[in-house]
This record gives sequence, structure tokens and C-alpha cells, in this order.
Amino acid sequence: MDIRMQPIGVIHSPFATKDECPIQGVYSPESRGRVEVFSEHEAGLQDIETFSHIYLLYLFDRAGKIEYVRKKLLDDAAHGIYASRHPCRPNSIGMSIVELKARQGNILVVDGIDVLDQTPLLDIKPYIPRHDHMNSACEGWIANVEFRPKPPGRE
Repeated sequence: MDIRMQPIGVIHSPFATKDECPIQGVYSPESRGRVEVFSEHEAGLQDIETFSHIYLLYLFDRAGKIEYVRKKLLDDAAHGIYASRHPCRPNSIGMSIVELKARQGNILVVDGIDVLDQTPLLDIKPYIPRHDHMNSACEGWIANVEFRPKPPGRE
């Protein structure tokens, strides 16, 4: 099976390095970014401005070595890569929920960005609360971890 994906755009943010980047956008709601959708894909943005939040799916193009079990930023214990949101993963796909503030043609202005500048954009999907919110969801191992707003080494 040969799977190929091409970016549909690029994400612009104020973050040049992973140390500058918030670990999740919800902890940095004022972080403003711009999502540039390439002109050949702009028609797909029709009605996107009717949503308050969107999912961004992107490529962790600057991720490091894949380790299937590793210590995480939020916890000193090791966990499996699929039980985390760590960027160093086999297919390097990232996902963020951002607040859509405005659409300016092929540019989406968003808040709560937690992505490095110039990150390749793979897809956009609307966040739909009645479909995407699960009241019975549990937080797994993270439920037992004390929140660290700034993990060690990311001061």
C-alpha cells in the first residue's frame, strides 16, 4: 500500500522553536496564528467561518527520533507513544483544536495555536460539539498527573 499526502497549506505561528511553543493551545488561548490554505484548495473553505473552532491536522515536520515508549513532558514516567500526544511518532501527524477568529480569503486567523511556524497543513475539520464532546471520556494516565503549566526545560 502506497499512501501519499500533500500539504493543503501552511500554518504560521509566532513559535520558531519547540521550547517557545505551548504544549497545548488551551493553555495559551491568546496565541494568534494564521492558517494559509493554498489557492487550489480555497474553495473547500466555503462556510468554514460558520464554526467557532476547527481541527488542524498537520505534519510534525521537525519531530525527532521515534521512541515507542518514552518519558513525557507532563510526567516523569514512561508511556507508550499512542497513549500520548508526543510529536515523535511513526506517521508524524499532529492535531490541534483552535478558535477560528476570521476568514480572510484563503487565510484563517486562529487563536490558541500550538504549532511551530511554517508547519505543513494536511487537513482542516470543523469542531462540532454535539459530535466531538464525549461526556463519559476519561483522561487515562494523565488524570493522575499534577498539571505543570511549564514542563521542565520549557520555561
